Amino acid sequence: MPDSAHVVSLNVGKAQTVSAGRGQVQTGSFKRPVTGRVSLRGRNLEGDQQADLRVHGGPYKAVYAYPSEHYSFWQNELALPDLTAGAFGENLTTAGLSEETILIGDQFRIGSAILQVSQPRMPCFKLALRFETTDMIKRFWASGRSGFYFSIVQEGELAAGDEMQKIADGPEKVTVADILRLYKGEEWDSRLRQRALDSPLKGSWKQVIRERLTETIVERV
Repeated sequence: MPDSAHVVSLNVGKAQTVSAGRGQVQTGSFKRPVTGRVSLRGRNLEGDQQADLRVHGGPYKAVYAYPSEHYSFWQNELALPDLTAGAFGENLTTAGLSEETILIGDQFRIGSAILQVSQPRMPCFKLALRFETTDMIKRFWASGRSGFYFSIVQEGELAAGDEMQKIADGPEKVTVADILRLYKGEEWDSRLRQRALDSPLKGSWKQVIRERLTETIVERV
């Protein structure tokens, strides 16, 4: 395998119906590795599907990536030694990237496609459903191992083994981990917060960070 950042496994899966405490639930979180080159068109990888488009998928959650380096942590944490690529519902299981180093707005060429980092992952109840562990959301959130979403800058084809060549830096130098800490209220640096608000961060993350800014101002008055 290459030493540079690369795709370890490319994973896709169609939405399926599973039983849950609230009844039958549609989920697209059960991904499986595929071989060969896969087309990335529109807002999705060929053969992949999200079940609830209100909170999954769309232009700023087109592709979800999860670092392979996190797997050993979860294998121990969950006592699941056979945990394999795609277990967290990720499309790309990666190597050489982490939340502490990847920047909001970073652009990567993967195969013939270009992707841009858009936001961290906010876990939902389907993650707990996937692992059959009621506290999985809490454990995932506390771990800081969120993975990261990409939007599509250029359509193309990609495959397991492809290098993830960084071609542009996030303009505000804000990492995915920075966003998580700001969102949780673990980081209060005003300059970092402003850079996060100026960054191409997508989703509802900026709204919560702004609210925390307001809280800080009120506390100081």
